[in-house]
Amino acid sequence: MYLGIDLGTSGVKVVLVDDDQLVVDQASAPLEVSRPFPLWSEQDPADWWRATGLAMSALKSRRERELSIVRGIGLSGQMHGATLLDAADRVLRPAILWNDGRSGAECAELERRAPDSRRITGNLAMPGFTAPKLLWVARHEPEIFAATAKVLLPKDYLRLRMTGAYASEMSDSAGTLWLDVGARRWSDTMLAATDLAPGTMPELFEGSRSTGTLRPEVAAEWGVPAGAVVAGGAGDNAAGAAGVGVVTPGAAFVSLGTSGVMFVANAGFAPNPEQAVHAFCHCLPDTWHQMSVILSAAACLSWAAGLLGGADEAALLAEAEAADRDTGRLLFLPYLSGERTPHNDPTAMGVFYGLGHETGRADLVRAVLEGVAFAFADGQRALAAAGSEIGATSVIGGGARSAFWGRIMAAVLDRPLTYHKGGEVGPAYGAARLGRLAATDEDPAAICTRPPVDHVIEPDASMVARYAEKWAAYRALYPALAPRFAADAGQG
Repeated sequence: MYLGIDLGTSGVKVVLVDDDQLVVDQASAPLEVSRPFPLWSEQDPADWWRATGLAMSALKSRRERELSIVRGIGLSGQMHGATLLDAADRVLRPAILWNDGRSGAECAELERRAPDSRRITGNLAMPGFTAPKLLWVARHEPEIFAATAKVLLPKDYLRLRMTGAYASEMSDSAGTLWLDVGARRWSDTMLAATDLAPGTMPELFEGSRSTGTLRPEVAAEWGVPAGAVVAGGAGDNAAGAAGVGVVTPGAAFVSLGTSGVMFVANAGFAPNPEQAVHAFCHCLPDTWHQMSVILSAAACLSWAAGLLGGADEAALLAEAEAADRDTGRLLFLPYLSGERTPHNDPTAMGVFYGLGHETGRADLVRAVLEGVAFAFADGQRALAAAGSEIGATSVIGGGARSAFWGRIMAAVLDRPLTYHKGGEVGPAYGAARLGRLAATDEDPAAICTRPPVDHVIEPDASMVARYAEKWAAYRALYPALAPRFAADAGQG
């Protein structure tokens, strides 16, 4: 048996996977995000550990026997979060998350201090990344910066609580702007640019290697053998890729989670930061990947459900599908938390355009689904401009449950989308695979295979033509509104 633990933004999910790579059971516990000021997004790391314990308790109540024979544990998690610890491992402040936009000025300062940063890291300095957050802390909370002894990513804070080890791995660390991504090691240049010593960073491992074993008290509480190894794991997207076999050059997936990702595996380090495309290490040795990222994907549907009074997201999807009508000029910009690819603009805002007396709730929901799909199309365009050859494309994440959304996505992207059995399990399943590799030292190619195909959604030719026209109108909205976004954020 193998265990995958995924620390997401909206909750912690744990999955139990057997030797035949079948999901035996899963459990989850919710998390909340704090937004005390505009552009801010934070969580208390204590809540991550509490939610992990709740999820494990629920799993143990049903699967005590299976947990007692777990051999390997993998971790995946939301990327980029800055978890600051003092010399006694006390958390100094709430973790600043991936979708926090406060450090725009610090991004410019980081690139001024390290003119070679884009070559080293393969990425633009963006507010979501970890290093600019530390410059913000140094400027606005100098006493906290001075007390910082370790900086850990969210999943690596769980690892510390589980094993006592300060450890991370390549895929997640590539999103900090402290990693020399081509060389797969910490960059002294980038650390110096943020006034941090190398000792502030955790030890680096490949995602499929062991970083230690559980503390005895944690093993006893969870009902897992104390000798179970904890793999390096992966950032959520690389873990999702391992889960659906996107580990060979050109293989791709679309993730419809809280955020949205188009991910393409690469044989080598292939940066193109000017297109706001991320070039990161993959979670397996000697592999890399590119991805486009939108900050709000399924989160937009959750927001709409709260705003529009639907029973839940599923009910709203059913209502929009039953209506199944062209929404005309109605457009939605899904920039509820700013945007990364292709705009790199933390001030961008969500917008409905084209409202009329005839607009109903089903129309608004469909516009949200279309707006997210158009944002993915922007990302696909950026990846192509960055030289990516995008091959067979899988779909993962909670949004993968909706075939209606899939038909919209396939038509907007003008490509077939493959749905795998269990694809909605997402990164937790890939983490379990990495846990297995750390325990068994098997060939990754034999384990990180494509799961069985459930169905394929082909693009509807009539929808493709209509959405190409509508995407052009969508693409014209952002440049028209960007000066207003900046002015309203006090930056214009």
